[in-house]
Amino acid sequence: MNYWLFKSEPETWSWEQQKKKGAKGEPWSGVRNYQAANNMKAMKKGDLGFFYHSGGEKSIVGIVEVIAEYKPDPTDEAGRFGLVDVKAVEDVPTHISLSRIKGDPKLKEMVVANNSRLSVQPVRAAEWAHICKLGGVKGK
Repeated sequence: MNYWLFKSEPETWSWEQQKKKGAKGEPWSGVRNYQAANNMKAMKKGDLGFFYHSGGEKSIVGIVEVIAEYKPDPTDEAGRFGLVDVKAVEDVPTHISLSRIKGDPKLKEMVVANNSRLSVQPVRAAEWAHICKLGGVKGK
């Protein structure tokens, strides 16, 4: 299994909206960055990701699961980019802020700490486990 981080402005698409989609999930559409798109191409059904509120909050707030692999994004008229479908799995009880990530020696190499503009990014297994522990996530 691989781990990821999905960034969204809460004013555009929030964790609460994601949770309301339930088991059917929602397409992660609108990505127009080749590096982020390549990350989505590498995703497999069952992979897990952190749901990160960007903008003013800048915090990991939830966990999503990839429920459908990369396919064309119908919102891309040029046909260059694709999407994956994700569903909400659980809340991260204690939100983990970007400043906390940057200040934690175990997370200093995390992509979000060094390239905060990339909208879809990989997370190493050790980083995943550490953030889940800090955030009070059970059994991930």
